[in-house]
Amino acid sequence: MRRRLTVAVLGVVIGTLVLTVAGSVLLVRRTAVTTTEDQLRSQADGVARLLTGHKLAVDATILTDLRQAGSYDFVGVIGLDPDGTLTTLPAPLISADVDVSALEAGDTVWGAAGAEAFVAQPLSLTAAKRRTLGPVAAGDVPVLVVTRQAPKAVNGLGYFLLVAGVVLVVGAVVAAVLARRLSAPIRRAAVTTRRIAEGDLDATMAVQPRDPPELQALAEAINAMGSGLARSRGLERQFLLSVSHDLRTPLTSIRGYAEALAEGATDDVAGAVSVIGAEARRLERLVQDLLDLARLDARQFSLDIRRVDAAAVVAGAVEALRPGAAELGVELETDARPGDGPFADADTDRLGQIVANLVENGIKFAAHGVVVAVGEDDGWCRITVSDDGPGIPPADLPRVFERHFTSAVGPGRTVGTGLGLAIVSELTHSMGGSVNAQSPASAEGGTRMVLWLPSRPAPSPASSDPAGRPATERVAGPAPPPGAPPG
Repeated sequence: MRRRLTVAVLGVVIGTLVLTVAGSVLLVRRTAVTTTEDQLRSQADGVARLLTGHKLAVDATILTDLRQAGSYDFVGVIGLDPDGTLTTLPAPLISADVDVSALEAGDTVWGAAGAEAFVAQPLSLTAAKRRTLGPVAAGDVPVLVVTRQAPKAVNGLGYFLLVAGVVLVVGAVVAAVLARRLSAPIRRAAVTTRRIAEGDLDATMAVQPRDPPELQALAEAINAMGSGLARSRGLERQFLLSVSHDLRTPLTSIRGYAEALAEGATDDVAGAVSVIGAEARRLERLVQDLLDLARLDARQFSLDIRRVDAAAVVAGAVEALRPGAAELGVELETDARPGDGPFADADTDRLGQIVANLVENGIKFAAHGVVVAVGEDDGWCRITVSDDGPGIPPADLPRVFERHFTSAVGPGRTVGTGLGLAIVSELTHSMGGSVNAQSPASAEGGTRMVLWLPSRPAPSPASSDPAGRPATERVAGPAPPPGAPPG
């Protein structure tokens, strides 16, 4: 790349020099011709006055003397016949170069044939001077013609070449420096990304202050990518360890009680069977949560979106979890009353799963109780789950819904699978809603989880279809309340 950049910059410099030199040569040539024409016009007027003056005796050598004295290529008098033809024009002039009609009108004509400048001026001569100065017939108009070669533009070519050589050397140095400055960060980026691809996620690319801003941004992006990958790998390891622990604990219980039953080492058969069943259901729940996350990743999660009585779903989820919470010494409270609404656009089963996961998370950390409330706010159905636990540290609050994330809060009760909040976030967003965590929930601490779903009007009593439309129809809700944007 460095070589290509150097060649490209040098190519631009050389092309610019060629165009500049060519343009300069043309300009100098044109300027030289114009300057020579102006000089000839002034000098030809003087020669004409000299030749037509009465005090000067003109002989045949005067034209030769004038040509030598003025460094002219040609000085002579030729005839313009009545047919408009000029006789014996000096080379390289041809009749087309001279405006004959202007000469016939008595005007002076000037111009150039290539680099040969000329002036043609009608004269008024006596018969004697006609015979002396040239073979001008009696009926012809005598015309003084003066020509001179304009200075050649190549006379200054050496100067142009010297300047071009200096510019080319400077351009080569600048091209080499520029190519080195541009290619060095890119090489560092290639080395760093290669190390990251090989598994060294701690590799970083140094950000040099003298690098262009775009390359500094590239280095920062690569470093951020490496940090993100390292964090993701750490979270993945932590997740695998957590899942392994969650799988090993119930499996150990199942195996132990199964062996005790098989060996007759326990008399409490019903209790052993109950434990085995409970641990099996725990394993089933963990596997189901993992499958749910996999299906959400693969966009294969089906949702039956319809108008749902959110209060009924919340009341059902709370009642289902109340016995387990009581065993743990946690009291569940809710103001949800089936039939009172509000109604929301949601999948009934998945909304129940979301509420259950939020309640289980509250039970896990609650000191004494969990309160579940349902309401409506500015076109949105609001479900809140509040606990009186220790709360969530401010640094962990934005990440509680991330997969594999574990808060710095001390371990709580063993409830659920540890994947609940990630599933809550995925399902809520899939249904067009949002969920956020607030902590502390009060002056005493605690955490409040707030779920927002698009609300719908209550169905009319006469409607046979409680949804009021096809089950899969999605209806966009209004803008979310401040602080709880959906998605």
